[in-house]
Amino acid sequence: MTLEQKRQAVEPEHKTLSISRQCELLGLCRSSLYYRPQGESEYNRNLMRLLDEQYMRTPYYGVPKMTEWLRREGCQVNEKRVRRLMRQMGLEAIYPHNKRNLSKPDKKHKIYPYLLNNVTIDHVNQVWSSDITYIRMYHGWLYLTAVMDWYSRYVLSWELSITLEPDFCITALERALEQGKPEIFNTDQGSQFTSTGFTDVLKKNKIKISMDGRGRAFDNIFIERLWRSVKVEEVYMKDYQTVAEATLGLSRYFEFYNRQRLHESLGYSTPREAFSGAVAPPVALRAPSGSTAPEAMEKSTLN
Repeated sequence: MTLEQKRQAVEPEHKTLSISRQCELLGLCRSSLYYRPQGESEYNRNLMRLLDEQYMRTPYYGVPKMTEWLRREGCQVNEKRVRRLMRQMGLEAIYPHNKRNLSKPDKKHKIYPYLLNNVTIDHVNQVWSSDITYIRMYHGWLYLTAVMDWYSRYVLSWELSITLEPDFCITALERALEQGKPEIFNTDQGSQFTSTGFTDVLKKNKIKISMDGRGRAFDNIFIERLWRSVKVEEVYMKDYQTVAEATLGLSRYFEFYNRQRLHESLGYSTPREAFSGAVAPPVALRAPSGSTAPEAMEKSTLN
């Protein structure tokens, strides 16, 4: 069950089971039952839209540069406000020595080593990866996770959530495993991916667990490029009013991305064609070593 399905399954007026007991039986954190996204002012929402778009163009801009850029756009802001909004959105300047995102680490969870340093990726289902990104709506925001096959760039599954609880990441993983099984699964060190619920699924399926090194900005570069494509080609062209509208728009986009969008790196084939073996295999690629300069991120294509 997804997090939303678990919420809907709770019956506040149940005659024999308390809400706490129902949450326990469903494996639902009680705080998630009552969670409602906190609203921002219209001015802050507009700032967040601008920050989101500029971050896709210049992910190496930190708070000072973002603040100055917003001022040049005519916005009256200070660094304190920009820092708060960027943290809220999970945005921080990307450098080889410093990367944070929406997935915050949990010191109680086990951290696994990065297994892909300069590894050659030459076949489907060799390496899968997952990550989380922020998706803006007209009022508020959502969190999107996806599971991708590195070799073919094929998106095996994706899920949306209004919270950063691990449930939606586990659901995406389980749905992806219905289509196959990788040798290695790579994520960052965020608490969603280091949670026992997530890693237990990987262990159960005898999949090697790999996690980005702390401060390694480009260890998961292929799914970072996916986020850029999703936002530039879909999210920024729409103005989602509701969760249902966002779900429909992203569903259509991922269908297009997998089955119609041509990738130069795949010999102008689609991810689905490469994943299914319907076309000649693409050229083998090498996993990032983590030493890529920020300028390389700016110049990288959306392929």
